[in-house]
Amino acid sequence: MIVHNMVKYLMHPDKCLIKPDWPAPGNIRAFCTTRNHPDATSGFGYFNLATHVGDDPEEVKRNRVALGQVLDLPSEPAWLQQVHGCNVLQLDEPILQPVQADASFTRLKGLVCVVLTADCLPVLLCDQDGRAVAAVHAGWRGLQQNIITATVQRMDIVPANLIAWLGPAISAAVYEVDEAVYKQFADQGHEPAFSPSRPGHWYLDMVAIARQQLHSLGVQRLFGGEFCTHQQEELFFSYRRDAHSGRMASLIWIDGIYDCFGNSKNKSVTS
Repeated sequence: MIVHNMVKYLMHPDKCLIKPDWPAPGNIRAFCTTRNHPDATSGFGYFNLATHVGDDPEEVKRNRVALGQVLDLPSEPAWLQQVHGCNVLQLDEPILQPVQADASFTRLKGLVCVVLTADCLPVLLCDQDGRAVAAVHAGWRGLQQNIITATVQRMDIVPANLIAWLGPAISAAVYEVDEAVYKQFADQGHEPAFSPSRPGHWYLDMVAIARQQLHSLGVQRLFGGEFCTHQQEELFFSYRRDAHSGRMASLIWIDGIYDCFGNSKNKSVTS
């Protein structure tokens, strides 16, 4: 298993977006937002992109429009109704309303897969030929229910041909869980991802579990996983830290424009 920890900022010094530094094919576009944006209008005071956290819906809408303009998105992102489950949505056309799922994938140009997080682990996937992409919302419940495995299986691509990037998440240094969570993962053989904290509690390393699951599937090229949403307050929302917080978006798509007939048109998107 090859693990890389490389990332670079786009739009420095504003630190509005993170662009994964991974060997994705040239037609693959991938980004992760931070809590920052010079034109953010959210009532949270930052660049919140979630509609379900008590923010003003109109302000979230403006933030989403700003995101589309900054990234020159080819279509509206396929926002999901995330429920910490293991349902995976195949995108064959743009969706008008959020679908209940915690991952999406597509083989079509111009359809944008996206997940929202604020401590949970976002995982972006693409194949080495640039023919398929996926975005996964992997909190501890999703990891325990094998959302990553379900996504890789639905993509139906030889795992050795996939590349994965693990985005910002709460780190093992601060993510404390109880004995019940520990036992669920221990039964799956993930004891090494835990370290004891206080009696009856453990620190959980979600990145380690995600890497192990990907490795077990045969996905060898793994990148990212070094950001901590809880500790890096200047960059990220954190539900565990703030309780009332916004969400970041992790997006990935195949370059091109989707049209209503299911065709795609070439389009150059600045990266």
